[in-house]
Amino acid sequence: MGHCPPADVVRRKLPRGTGSGGETGSGRETGSGQARLPLERRNAFSSAPLLAAEEAMGNSGTFKRSLLFSALSYLGFETYQVISQAVLVHAAAKVFEIEEVLEQADYLYESGETEKLYQLLTQYKESEDAELLWRLARASRDVAQLSGTSEEEKKFLVYEALEYAKRALEKNESSCAAHKWYAICIGDVGDYEGIKAKIANAYIIKEHFEKAIELNPKDATSIHLMGIWCYTVAEMPWYQRRIAKVLFATPPGSTYEEALGYFHRAEQVDPNFYSKNLLLLGKTYLKLHNKKLAAFWLTKAKDYPAHTEEDKQIQTEAAQLLRGFSDKN
Repeated sequence: MGHCPPADVVRRKLPRGTGSGGETGSGRETGSGQARLPLERRNAFSSAPLLAAEEAMGNSGTFKRSLLFSALSYLGFETYQVISQAVLVHAAAKVFEIEEVLEQADYLYESGETEKLYQLLTQYKESEDAELLWRLARASRDVAQLSGTSEEEKKFLVYEALEYAKRALEKNESSCAAHKWYAICIGDVGDYEGIKAKIANAYIIKEHFEKAIELNPKDATSIHLMGIWCYTVAEMPWYQRRIAKVLFATPPGSTYEEALGYFHRAEQVDPNFYSKNLLLLGKTYLKLHNKKLAAFWLTKAKDYPAHTEEDKQIQTEAAQLLRGFSDKN
């Protein structure tokens, strides 16, 4: 049923007027004189337009898909560029904002606006910027030392300062200031954790002060703080020394001469940079029984312009020590 009929059947079904001798080559002529192709070729030719149409439709579909893919790729690239540019702009704006905050912070610090500085920086306490975090540690500590700060608030601020300093150090281990303020804050916390912790912390404090000086040999504050470490260890009471010997195979040790060397070195790097360095030069000379040089440095400390509450306290202490000279004379 589905097979093509034999050739003779096809011939019998040809229209009248078509002779059997009318074949020309591979085709046949109709009564109108038009060439008639064999069935197979006619089927092939008749299906050609359909195949061409299907092919064209197929090609058209492929073309459309390619066009759509290209459009999506282009849009994707454009979107990527827009997002990348937006991220870069946001990052640049964030850096600019941090730099602006740091400038304001430094201005307030130089102006002695301790509480305003703390209020400014605490707005950015979630920051990942080491420069901002160590400044926040310093500001927390400075507020803790204000005379109007209660003991409860002071303790909170001391531990808060240590946390900020620790985060600053984690963000940038190559920061001189981060090492310096981490050491300072550990020393402050020791006042709340007993003699054992305080002595144990002495090794950590020294390590970070030395690292700070190594990172920036021109930082007078770090050199000064190393001097304080030596001075504190040198004047350690006998009972603390005994505890240190029991707890540690090699307890921390230093001398007043070593402390004096650091204080002078700090002064050489940055003359008159800090009233407390002047005070401690005077006090160290007192420990070494050199009253003449002690009076010289204590007078400089007393006359130092007071920018902060600490400066005022140092002025008072220097004046009291100088009066002690006069009373004995």
